[in-house]
Amino acid sequence: MTEKTSLKIGEFSRLMQVTVKTLRHYERIGLLMPDSVDEITGYRYYTLSQMQRLNSIRRLKEIGFSLEEIGEMYRDTTHSPSLRQLNAKLRECDEEIRRLMTRRRRLKEMKDSRKNIRNMEKFTIQPLPAVIVASHREVIKSYEDLGSLCVNVIGPEMQRLGCRCTQDGYCFTIEHDKEYKPEDIDIEYCEAVEEKGADSSIIQFKELPAVEKALCMKHYGPYNRFYESYTEAFRYIEEKGYRICGNPRTVYVDGIWNQEDPEKWLSIIQVPVEMREK
Repeated sequence: MTEKTSLKIGEFSRLMQVTVKTLRHYERIGLLMPDSVDEITGYRYYTLSQMQRLNSIRRLKEIGFSLEEIGEMYRDTTHSPSLRQLNAKLRECDEEIRRLMTRRRRLKEMKDSRKNIRNMEKFTIQPLPAVIVASHREVIKSYEDLGSLCVNVIGPEMQRLGCRCTQDGYCFTIEHDKEYKPEDIDIEYCEAVEEKGADSSIIQFKELPAVEKALCMKHYGPYNRFYESYTEAFRYIEEKGYRICGNPRTVYVDGIWNQEDPEKWLSIIQVPVEMREK
């Protein structure tokens, strides 16, 4: 009779390239039990049959089966997926491919949009289309609080409400104060969404009408230097014979979320304008 080769858990872990923590987890859930356990030392020993079973578990995981599903196969003594299970996994793959293709398309559109923004001349006059937005208005202490407000309050609430953002990721703020205030700023954050949802105490949905003409200007740098860009924008507006006819918007393209250096932050100032009557 051939004697079985027994390996301690550490040896088995090293040879099979799997962590001891994973082996202990598999044992806890009854998926891969040691061949034997020394009653005195508690040492666990594994043999060739455990190697074969571990390889089978790996292959099944690689093609998308969960540990729970694999455990069911072994409890049913089939040790392999049925045609029904394989067809179900194929459908899941097809759905995942569709999701990834949609994500890839949206990422490419966003990348192209960023390229267009960076290639945009400093001043342009453009129409702003009508847009449905998820809106949140609040008095914040300073601009520095805007990032945490978006990440910790607005974002989770939009996700809870099932908001579907538009492909271009258009988001902007509107200030409602009638004068400059360095703190306690009455600001409204708007993010373009595909359709209106049910309002909550945090998010209100609204449709903003189209703007026939808006001066659009790139602003590089931190937000506390917006005044420099507004000075240039208003000079341009006056020189070209325009007048302001709506609340300016600030669109955030690059910021602290993806650029550590504030000098590389990119915002777009959008000021609704119309020709001044002669």
